Amino acid sequence: MSNRDKLHSGELYLSTDEALLREQTGYLDLLYEFNHTRPTEPERRQALLKELLAEFGEGSSIEPPFHGNWGGHHLHLGKGVYVNFNLTVVDDTHIYIGDYAKLGPNVVLASAGHPLSPELREQGYQFNAPIRIGRGCWLGAGVIVTPGVTIGGGSVIGAGSVVTRNIPENCLAVGNPCRVLRPLDERDRRYYFRDREIDGDVWGEGKPD
Repeated sequence: MSNRDKLHSGELYLSTDEALLREQTGYLDLLYEFNHTRPTEPERRQALLKELLAEFGEGSSIEPPFHGNWGGHHLHLGKGVYVNFNLTVVDDTHIYIGDYAKLGPNVVLASAGHPLSPELREQGYQFNAPIRIGRGCWLGAGVIVTPGVTIGGGSVIGAGSVVTRNIPENCLAVGNPCRVLRPLDERDRRYYFRDREIDGDVWGEGKPD
């Protein structure tokens, strides 16, 4: 099996493979173009993201600068996703972000890891494991997600958290390492920040009883 084949297998491979590096460079050139667009060029930004990403859902957007080890080539965005400034994806394998998810500034999604053996690291070995962010998740500013992690739909990850294990659906999780603080409940459908209640007009027909 070639190093290219091992990108998505979870096996150790040599990331210094010249063929891989040439392929990466092509995507990085395209990413450079995206990061040097002007705020007055939204259509060009969208067109470049459609060319760069594995999937780019309708109504989604990424604020530059955006950093990707493979230029976002293995990043899958659902529809209505919003990504704030300075996202870093170590996208040596696939990273999936579900519909209507929101990512704060300076989020890092790292799908690549390295063996603990220094001898193997010196040779350039690494492995990759996919990351999955569920529908409607919110990752606060500065969140780091490590290889192989899944975050269940609807969950909120507090700013600055380091997520090293799977997080279930519909919960608030914080810390380093990130742990579930509590499930999201009916109170969260009534209050949006501390004791500030959500106005009924915001909910419309979906207003809680």
